[in-house]
Amino acid sequence: MLRRSGDPNVRLWAALAAPGIGWLVLFFLAPLYVVLAIVFGRVDPLFRTAVPVWNPLQWNPTQFTYVLSRISPDGVYFPALLRTVGYVGAASALCLAIAFPVSYYVARLSGRRKGLLIALLIAPFWISYMMRMLAWVNLLQNDGLVNRLLNVGGFFDVTVDWLTGQPVVVILGLAYGYVPYMILPLYAGLDRLPQPMLEAARDLGANRVSSFLRVTLPLCRPTILAALLLTCLPMLGDYFTNDLLSASPKTAMVGNLINDSVQAPGQTGQAGAFVMLVLLATVLPMFYYVRVTLRGDEVRT
Repeated sequence: MLRRSGDPNVRLWAALAAPGIGWLVLFFLAPLYVVLAIVFGRVDPLFRTAVPVWNPLQWNPTQFTYVLSRISPDGVYFPALLRTVGYVGAASALCLAIAFPVSYYVARLSGRRKGLLIALLIAPFWISYMMRMLAWVNLLQNDGLVNRLLNVGGFFDVTVDWLTGQPVVVILGLAYGYVPYMILPLYAGLDRLPQPMLEAARDLGANRVSSFLRVTLPLCRPTILAALLLTCLPMLGDYFTNDLLSASPKTAMVGNLINDSVQAPGQTGQAGAFVMLVLLATVLPMFYYVRVTLRGDEVRT
């Protein structure tokens, strides 16, 4: 039932939502406008610093079109764009393969151990992301534990330069760093699955595999999509993982291009253009997620 705007409950919830809306306006929309003013601004010819232009009528699209030309199939940034899509896709698939069984077990099968397992799932958030990546650096050094295991106690002479531009290391590092962000949303969604529907499937003769494929999986499809979004979006702008585990142009991602542009004199506007393109690429899947969620709500009602 739709409520009128004059309903006291509507006014109450609008008042409660006002601080959050103000927070988003102040710390999201306002900084976004600053980025736009820099992207479509100009560069000081003497000091090579970005000069924002606040009036949209005076914006100059030169820097934005320059970046667009560089990420075209013939541009120098196109390989980094392809690498980003490939690395993020592979790391997200690996995260899902690890996170879904863990989340399903904790949500549906853990019993009395659920509280302890949830605490263990939250534990990675207590450790700095940098410290977790540095642990990988120690493991993958030439004299690290991984090469020692490959040498089998000195019987073989195997030394792999893991930290010199290995794509598989970057993908594994991304999956290791972001898999907790996928486990918790999946657990929350699986824990809220309606138990009567699952029991009805078993009562109607479905075995465990059929019940999972035809009931559980369709019900948690929006949850899987939300978990993928929460994992993919920060991966798209990640540059720290590649810097620590590779530091090679052969594995550079879009986040590395943004970081390099920010640090280079006179390229702040180009970095802002990269940010805007990443933002546009992430907004479209979010709109799709909202559409799927609303459609699911309409079907349930």
